[in-house]
Amino acid sequence: MLVTMALSHTATPALTRHVSPLNPNSSRNSVRTTTASTATTSTTCIKTHLSNLDKLLKPSQPKPDQNPTVPNMDVKQPPHNDHEKARYMLQALNLSSLLPFLHKTATSDEMSPRSLRHLQRLLSDTSRPSPKNSIASRWHMYHGQSNWYGLLDPLDENLRRELVRYGDFVQSAYHAFHSMPSSPSSRNRHLILPDRSYRTTRSLYATSSITLPDWAHLPGTPDWVTQRSSWIGYVAVCDSYREIARMGRRDITIVLRGTATCHEWFENLRASLTPLEEGGEEGEETQQGNNASHVPKVARGFLSLYKSATEEVKSLSSSVIEEVKRLMELYKGEELSITVVGHSLGAALALLVADEVSACAPHVPPVAVVSFGGPKVGNQAFAERLENRGVKVLRVVNEGDVITRVPGIEIPRIGHVSEGYAHVGVELKVDSKASPCLRSDAGPACSHDLEAYLHLVDGFAGTGQPFRSDAKRSIARLLRHQRTSVKEIYVNRAHDLGFDPSAAVMNRAESFGCAPSPSYR
Repeated sequence: MLVTMALSHTATPALTRHVSPLNPNSSRNSVRTTTASTATTSTTCIKTHLSNLDKLLKPSQPKPDQNPTVPNMDVKQPPHNDHEKARYMLQALNLSSLLPFLHKTATSDEMSPRSLRHLQRLLSDTSRPSPKNSIASRWHMYHGQSNWYGLLDPLDENLRRELVRYGDFVQSAYHAFHSMPSSPSSRNRHLILPDRSYRTTRSLYATSSITLPDWAHLPGTPDWVTQRSSWIGYVAVCDSYREIARMGRRDITIVLRGTATCHEWFENLRASLTPLEEGGEEGEETQQGNNASHVPKVARGFLSLYKSATEEVKSLSSSVIEEVKRLMELYKGEELSITVVGHSLGAALALLVADEVSACAPHVPPVAVVSFGGPKVGNQAFAERLENRGVKVLRVVNEGDVITRVPGIEIPRIGHVSEGYAHVGVELKVDSKASPCLRSDAGPACSHDLEAYLHLVDGFAGTGQPFRSDAKRSIARLLRHQRTSVKEIYVNRAHDLGFDPSAAVMNRAESFGCAPSPSYR
């Protein structure tokens, strides 16, 4: 399914005290500022981002006392100081292949040791642990035990890193699907996890129950566009004892991408509500009055993708349940958590997964859903069932994303009373107009784009507060995916520094979310 406060140089009225409904204590952190200070903050924010973009994309000039001679790499000599160590690691990374936007004539000696160390850390194939802080003593809070009370507004820095990390898991699912969209299996699929502390344990497929019309099978149309079953995500488990100790538990993560194929698009349009339980529709016919509204129902199209199967491919439902049970048995006796994360269609399916997983066995570990740009999935009875089963849902919503507001009311059928859809869980709202990088008139495609979501979460500090000037996330992919939605001042600066936003191929570092950020300190 497709589809930030703009920086202004004009005077704006002073902001008033804001009390967040998500965190009543946030009033102590509210922004109090004058018109002059608001304009100064906006100008400083732009200057900071541009300055940091220069630091990363433009190699510094060598100092007079630096030796411009590149050592002979054929002779292996141990590094003697910090500068040589940084240069040695940078050359081992083959920087020219990882950063195509750097000039080919640039050598490691043209950069300061500090820049080299920073780039090496960002570009290393071993991704950085995120978040860096230990959350072992409070992991239940970060997993939604108290519905993230006091952590959302202002946004807790550890929760921010967790959300961005989970979002990168979904990005890796998108990349893996588009690397081999028509592959019937996970063999040779290009799946690079953003956190190497995790390992994949199973691939997941979604199958449609509908038959496409003849006009959808146009000559020359790729097979993957019209195939009934498609790779939609994976199950991963934290397999690093150091990371398990930092997080306070072993995390099982279920990752689901958004809409990509024709069958998935058609299923998205099937918005009539249908009972979750098998045979529920016949039972519904006999119910009178308002009793039918107490039956948990979900969108017919979402349920179809979740429950349908073929002779060759198991349903998404059975695959997830089998793997979760297997991992629960494998790690029996350990502290476990289950996190289901998805974007768009994947966010809708994540609720169906969480509903079934939470009741698949006795003593199921805590289940939480992280949803990016998810639509409404079912009626109020379905929302109440999730809550009663202890499923915690955090919905990240972009103010301009229309997908998060649909469907509204079920399309009524003959003899049936229309029912309303209802959202589930707690909402974290971000806004494209708050970003110093995105245009104020960015369209619906940008508002729903996952990379835009992660950019906004990384910069969100709190309601009424300016975008974080020290946000760590790169805008390289934002430039590549949403070129027309990024302000010209950033596009032109990137162009002057040799970065080509229209390049079709991503470099390896960018593919797992570790491309250099234009806003580091």
